[in-house]
Amino acid sequence: MLNQTKFFSLLSTIIFTFLSFSSLSASTSDSVLLYTPYTKISVSPGQSVEYSIDVINNSHHLFDGELRLWGIPRSWNYSLKSGPYNINRIAVLPNDRKSLTLNVEVPYQVNKGTYAFRISAGNSVLNLRINVTEKGSSETEFTTDQLNRQGNASSTFSFRATLKNRTAEKQMYALLADVPRGWTITFKSDYNQVTSVELDANTTKDINIDIKAPEEVEAGTYKIPIRAVTSSTSADLVLEVVITGTYQMTLTTPTGLLSTKVNAGGEKKIQLVVKNTGSSELNDIQMKSENPSNWEVTFQPLSIAKLSPGKETTVYAIIKADKKAIPGDYVVNMEAKTPETSSTISFRVMVQTPIVWGLIGTVIILAAIGGVVYLFRKYGRR
Repeated sequence: MLNQTKFFSLLSTIIFTFLSFSSLSASTSDSVLLYTPYTKISVSPGQSVEYSIDVINNSHHLFDGELRLWGIPRSWNYSLKSGPYNINRIAVLPNDRKSLTLNVEVPYQVNKGTYAFRISAGNSVLNLRINVTEKGSSETEFTTDQLNRQGNASSTFSFRATLKNRTAEKQMYALLADVPRGWTITFKSDYNQVTSVELDANTTKDINIDIKAPEEVEAGTYKIPIRAVTSSTSADLVLEVVITGTYQMTLTTPTGLLSTKVNAGGEKKIQLVVKNTGSSELNDIQMKSENPSNWEVTFQPLSIAKLSPGKETTVYAIIKADKKAIPGDYVVNMEAKTPETSSTISFRVMVQTPIVWGLIGTVIILAAIGGVVYLFRKYGRR
């Protein structure tokens, strides 16, 4: 009878101890919380997501438990740290908390969608989701914010492009371009002229592209294909250059002779030729001159309303010399000018003595000689 009583007493003690331990464990586990403020984050392929997670022990007992992560795709990399250390188990004092950092790397080659996973500590589970906003790839990207530039043929067309290596390996890209004959193109990276650039995996580099057309190019729109090529991947970029045309003209004479003669006070009518040597129409061409003091230059006509590319027209310049101009060479500068371009010539004008004054001088000289001869004859015999 006594043995039976001892048995039941021992059994009761064991059951009470077990129930107390179970109650303590349940109470401890239920009092541990996992918390992060952002449970769903949207990112693009190739980005990393960093979670700051608090393990909160609201109980009056020490929590020492495993940390487990479920549901992350196998191709994704992640790390769970507390401070500088990777961890998979944590101990938290009663009424205290510890901070964890969960870093999840979304690969470039990934489908668009929402990916759910969870982390647990004891019986506490924190559900997390990452929303991938677009389908990723393992390719190269070559992009620019501005695909087209406009200007005349003398302009330099500058583009700023970004080359992105979205592969998992370092790549050496050759930079190629298909430009029309006579055009030039220059690639620059880090302020240096280059023909190729090297990019580490998942990195980007800015490429400056300068394009210059020949001066005689016709107005129009030109497509310039650009390529960044390696042995395993490539990317294309098509730039657009809009040429508004060139503005050029020449002012000359029909023979090319830039000199004439005139008497003092006299005038001379000079035929000039204005030619549009550019690829754009010239409008409102004004004729101007710089003259010696007291000289006059007038143009017929004074202005040209418009002149098409490759065409020419005749203008007459009437040069009137000063009445008191002494014999010698004088320069008259004549100019054809528009807001876009101009052409100037220096015209040499030689002022000569009038014929009548030459005859008068000759008569005076002859009279003087005759007087000497007369005097010699009359008084020479004495």
